[in-house]
Amino acid sequence: MNMKSYHVRISMWGILLLFGVPHSVQAEASPILDIKAIEQAIGKPGELKDEVYKISLPRKDLSVSVNDVKLKPGFALGSWIAFKQAGHEAILDGDLVLTAEEVGAVFSQLRKGGIQVSALHNHLIGETPQVMFLHIEGKGDVGKMALSVKEALRLTATPLGSLAANAIGAAMSTPSEEAGFDAERLQRELGHQGKVKDGVLSIAVPRPEAITLDGVLLPPSMGMATAMNFQSGGGNTIAATGDFVMTREEVDRVTRALTDHGILITALHNHLVHGSPDLYFMHFWAHDSVEKVTKGLRAGLNAMKRD
Repeated sequence: MNMKSYHVRISMWGILLLFGVPHSVQAEASPILDIKAIEQAIGKPGELKDEVYKISLPRKDLSVSVNDVKLKPGFALGSWIAFKQAGHEAILDGDLVLTAEEVGAVFSQLRKGGIQVSALHNHLIGETPQVMFLHIEGKGDVGKMALSVKEALRLTATPLGSLAANAIGAAMSTPSEEAGFDAERLQRELGHQGKVKDGVLSIAVPRPEAITLDGVLLPPSMGMATAMNFQSGGGNTIAATGDFVMTREEVDRVTRALTDHGILITALHNHLVHGSPDLYFMHFWAHDSVEKVTKGLRAGLNAMKRD
């Protein structure tokens, strides 16, 4: 190498150090979640929020009651699947609502497709007919994972709908009129805002810390927020169900707060296998006045607050 070439190379490196290496040289562009592949595999559109694409699949085919309360599909019978890009792969998280007769076949099909079952349990007590909840995890090619879930769902009567958007506009109404109870008062007394859809008020309360699955950050929309659903319970009552998402230190405090206010604990378990930190999910059932139900749930939320 002659001196002229040497000085030219030194100058070039100096320019790169001064102005930085072009972005295309520094790193490849981050892969984008293939939403089209998900929709084509499942056959139903979802919603993109916080880098998560989530498809809701309420079991509108089922008629389930707890005592004299007939459950709305979006109240306690909502299957869902969520996807998030994680480097060159994607992660999957979900919860499938199944009849007892559907569990075996769906479980086997998911395993054949490489989808991991992270939990299988009840969320309710005393419902007729019995329903079970199958929680799933996955990491890999998003299209293949979505297709594997679809093949499992084919073994159920889960309504899959259509990719065509629903163009029928809803009639103008207040949240309370749509829900059949005083939704505004409930949200005000609980101290959290939610959303009313198909007669169900849903409220999500995110946890304060970061939650990960296989090292990938899970937003609240991937089942990592305390969930509370409300529907009319007949007369001047409401029915409430959902789950508190807790660390081990919070379990006993929340249990005491809920039971002291007459709220039934229906299940306590995990939903994730590879999650961090370790979290516990406590499902509940309440059927009483708006005042009594909100007072009990507010006590449960307060029991989770840190000093």
